[in-house]
Amino acid sequence: MSTEAREAAAAYDSEFKNYIDRERSAVALIAAVGELMYIKSVELVLFRNHLVDRSISEVLQLHAYAREVVKKPILVHDTAQLAKEILQLDLVPSKLDIGKLAAEWMEEGKTFASMSDFLKKKLQHFIGEAGAPLKPRDVVLYGFGRIGRLCARELVKQAGKGQQLRLRAIVTRGSSEAEVVKRAALLRMDSVHGPFAGTVDINMTNKTLSINGQIVHLIDASNPEDVDYEQYGITNALVIDNTGVFTNLEALSRHQKAKGVSRVLLTAPGKEIPNIVYGVNHKDLDRESDKIYSAASCTTNAIAPILKVVNDAIGVERGHIETVHAYTNDQNLIDNMHKKSRRGRSAAINMVISETGAGKAVTKCIPELKDKLTANAVRVPIPNGSLAVLSLTLSKPTTMEEINGLIRAASLEGELVNQIYYSYEPELVSSDIIGNTCCSVFDSPATIVAPDGKNVVLYVWYDNEYGYTKQVMRLAKYVSKVNRLVYY
Repeated sequence: MSTEAREAAAAYDSEFKNYIDRERSAVALIAAVGELMYIKSVELVLFRNHLVDRSISEVLQLHAYAREVVKKPILVHDTAQLAKEILQLDLVPSKLDIGKLAAEWMEEGKTFASMSDFLKKKLQHFIGEAGAPLKPRDVVLYGFGRIGRLCARELVKQAGKGQQLRLRAIVTRGSSEAEVVKRAALLRMDSVHGPFAGTVDINMTNKTLSINGQIVHLIDASNPEDVDYEQYGITNALVIDNTGVFTNLEALSRHQKAKGVSRVLLTAPGKEIPNIVYGVNHKDLDRESDKIYSAASCTTNAIAPILKVVNDAIGVERGHIETVHAYTNDQNLIDNMHKKSRRGRSAAINMVISETGAGKAVTKCIPELKDKLTANAVRVPIPNGSLAVLSLTLSKPTTMEEINGLIRAASLEGELVNQIYYSYEPELVSSDIIGNTCCSVFDSPATIVAPDGKNVVLYVWYDNEYGYTKQVMRLAKYVSKVNRLVYY
């Protein structure tokens, strides 16, 4: 064997051994993640990416993503060791970014006697008693459509993380056995998001579903005020209205006439009530006096975080937002009558120009942009996964490096780390963002900056179902005052 051949064989063996070692570390990290979540109610994420229910290959891919975004070699060996040490600490229920801790360990580790000392310093406010334990808030889903079913999945999935919200009831029109069986089937199976990771058992005698061991009452009601939730043991509940029928203050106030309800959250743009994009303007709420809220629209949640970053740092003089949006259930499958223009044409085979209120809605979250934005939409023949194209004239010149850098920084530090996902992938397409937990997936390679530096085009993808549902959940926890401590 030649010297070149021996060197090639040695390089192959070395690289393969290195990969196997990384897989072993990933296994150790996965084990620690599960133990921390289910025993100590401590959730670990990697630069806001969930680590629960991840495979070995997915964990390694997340570390590769972290290296590209933070520009530091975040090693799975380090995160596994950190997780092992965190298991030894007496922590309150919390959410910790193991990626951020790993990056800080790389920079500061030499100044500490041990990794344990480093973690005790960083997490000193998370150790021991931190006041009274959180009392989970009862949640009622009023309506059970696309967003309602995803909310149900999230509420049940998060039950093992130091339960903050607990799903107690689902209200629909009709509760015959056939209807209940169908709704349970739609919860279990989803053409876009795949099968539910768990079990859904029906008890027709008691009109309940047992979802991963959590009993959820099925209530038949035509009017919000007709329900007595207290007879089901439900008190001080947050109603998440995802019907799209009740959208103003007077209509949504009907929920509060029902026994057992204290707050109402609308999963659509609302009138005469606060429209909130969590991470952007949620701190404007008076949680004592405000009792009815809107989580705005999926498009508003997608564009508001990016617009806030750009407007705060550079300033926006004017702009146009064009959304390329997946078709929705209010369109026709084939040509037929429809009360709105063009939406009667077949959604499955046409691009359909439609209106969007996102341009005006975003000014409710960022008042400085009032009268500066126009917006329109094109519905396209895909079931989920949308794109917002932001064509902006800025107050001062910028460069591609500067504006991408601003958004990258916002995805790593500050109030918007859960909202902005910074993508460096040059091959990104709509199917790639299905299931992304962030409401704004910023496509950095697609950024365009004109020669004058003042006119820019930014591309923001969003899972208009799941990404939006995650925002609804964040807002629900905030208004219910059941937020855990976080280390991001």
